[in-house]
Amino acid sequence: MASTASSPDDSVPATTGTVTTAVPARLDRLPWSRWHWMIVIGLGTVWILDGLEVTIVGNVAGRLAEEGSGLDITAAQVTGVAAALYVAGACSGALFFGWLTDRYGRKKLFMVTLTVYLGATAMTALSFESWWFFLFRFLTGFGIGGEYAAINSAIDELIPSLYRGRVDLIINGSYWLGAIGGALLSVVMLDTDIFPQNLGWRLSFALGVVLGLVILLVRRHVPESPRWQFIHGRAEDAEELVSSVEQRIEEEKGERLPPPAGEITIHQRKSIGFGLIARTVFGRYPRRAILGLSLFIGQAFLYNAITFGFGTILTTFFDVPTGRTGYYFAVIAAGNFLGPLLLGKLFDTVGRRIMISSTYLLSGVLLFGTAWLFDGGSLTATTMTACWCVVLFFASAGASSAYLTVSEVFPMETRAMAIAFFYALGTAAGGISGPLIFADLTESGVVGDTALAFRIGAALMCAAGLVAAFLAVKAERRSLEDIAEPLSVAKPAPSSGSG
Repeated sequence: MASTASSPDDSVPATTGTVTTAVPARLDRLPWSRWHWMIVIGLGTVWILDGLEVTIVGNVAGRLAEEGSGLDITAAQVTGVAAALYVAGACSGALFFGWLTDRYGRKKLFMVTLTVYLGATAMTALSFESWWFFLFRFLTGFGIGGEYAAINSAIDELIPSLYRGRVDLIINGSYWLGAIGGALLSVVMLDTDIFPQNLGWRLSFALGVVLGLVILLVRRHVPESPRWQFIHGRAEDAEELVSSVEQRIEEEKGERLPPPAGEITIHQRKSIGFGLIARTVFGRYPRRAILGLSLFIGQAFLYNAITFGFGTILTTFFDVPTGRTGYYFAVIAAGNFLGPLLLGKLFDTVGRRIMISSTYLLSGVLLFGTAWLFDGGSLTATTMTACWCVVLFFASAGASSAYLTVSEVFPMETRAMAIAFFYALGTAAGGISGPLIFADLTESGVVGDTALAFRIGAALMCAAGLVAAFLAVKAERRSLEDIAEPLSVAKPAPSSGSG
């Protein structure tokens, strides 16, 4: 095996060459172990923070607007300007940190992005003017957007191919555990019998910081992706890391690991430019690009059709008190988490194409049914919430599979940037176009308008499901290098002579 010496600078190799390695096959044939649980806890739990963060802001909007909250801001500014800035921050953070993740490594960036998130959230808790609140909502989103690119790429490259689908889905679905916590936490924190009016909402953000610090401590032990290392001139580091993991797992399981399935030869490189990334994603893999766009846009609009105005729908049409909407949202969030949790294994066994298309189509059809029942006056607050739960049970598994899809169907050198691009586009569609379309529909007080919002989301979800039925990649139980050949792979030299 040819390899290069490690550089004193940990970010960029001093030289690059050609390396033949079995690292991908060695990682994929590992049985599930305590080491993998450490990866999941260290990297995956940040989604819980994201769900906690977004839900808390939505639920404290009314309190922030009240006199005596300590902040001169309106509820519309919290759910409008601040929410838009959070989305803008998430989109720009994903693109910025996605590029850095492909260039400087997964580990450096998933530490940096969590630090950015923690600092911005702490500063949000200290807000004294609306401009301060707006600024740090943007920076919080900036950190979270970077997390999506750095974390998804690292997880897929470290988890064995046999488990990659279910693990990715459950981790992305854990966002809704945070949403449950945020909804219930806001009920307690906004109770003025427990906390003063100007303190409870600040403590809600502070709790997110405390949880994030715990995650940061665990994350220090998560290694760099060996796949990133051997491509970027650190083949010896990759071999050493995988060997240590193999030894640890053999000791844990009490048996020798089977031999790896094969090797790959790579031309190592320092970085890759935006031009090559764009040509790869849209030139070499146009069908996969269409698939990724469809999945992200479909789920973004379905979720906005339901969650953007869920509180307004409950209070306007079912006379649910504003102080009790958090309980209903917690139930909806539970349905969202159970979908990936219970259906995730099927994405690895039944297969990606069947499961992605069916979850998208089922959630879309069920939302059409919910719109019909709602338009006919057949629902109560409880049965409406039950309908949403069933819809989102399937939609959440589908939405999580969108992140799985774009993180596994493009070459390794472009992975973080591809995740960042599709995440940013989907987030922008959901966070900008969605509210513009659905705000007036869900707030008009007209049953037909809200039913129309449901139908729009359902139609786009069904359309994405049909695209997946034709274009989804059969990636289950396959190596990432088999699904999309690395751009740096060394081609065999053409044979000389005739014949």
